[in-house]
Amino acid sequence: MEKPADTHHPIHDLLRRRWSPRAFADRPLEPDKLKSLFEAARWAPSSNNEQPWRFIVTDRKENRDDFDRLFACLSEGNKKWVHLAPVLMLSVASLNFEDDGKPNRHAMHDTGLAVENLVLQATALGLQAHQMAGFDVERARTDCGIPPGFEPVAMIAVGYPGDPAVLPEYLQERERKPRERRPIGESVVSGQWGRRFD
Repeated sequence: MEKPADTHHPIHDLLRRRWSPRAFADRPLEPDKLKSLFEAARWAPSSNNEQPWRFIVTDRKENRDDFDRLFACLSEGNKKWVHLAPVLMLSVASLNFEDDGKPNRHAMHDTGLAVENLVLQATALGLQAHQMAGFDVERARTDCGIPPGFEPVAMIAVGYPGDPAVLPEYLQERERKPRERRPIGESVVSGQWGRRFD
């Protein structure tokens, strides 16, 4: 299912096509494609080239125990559809600079950049990726053995597009709903806060 954005100005086709569907095909993800996603993430920009991102990745069929451990951290709403995804991962940010141990206030931003690279690469490969904030952060930290100084950021389900008919009715409606974003003028100002950008 394709749902390209209805943009007001031209943007790259990958950006138009990227969205966060919930219907996944029951089809394994090839290891070379999975590695390609992490290669894309690896080349994201970061403050001082710190590369604060880390990923915990699980394959539903290859290691069900690890998949179930991450799955158990999800909110009940996400559990209703994520069980169909072949790959589930958790992005994690290193909160301090490696060279001096000082806080890296850009760690979350830079981890987000790496995830966006991963998501766009997924789109380029005919895959889909859905990022989720709905998970128990403390349970993920404990169950996955995440050490101090690292922060769980987002869960990400990855796989091939599936048929929305496999979803509960209310999620099928959300899948078919047109994508929307607020106008540029509501997010961008000119020079200082409150000055309209035209």
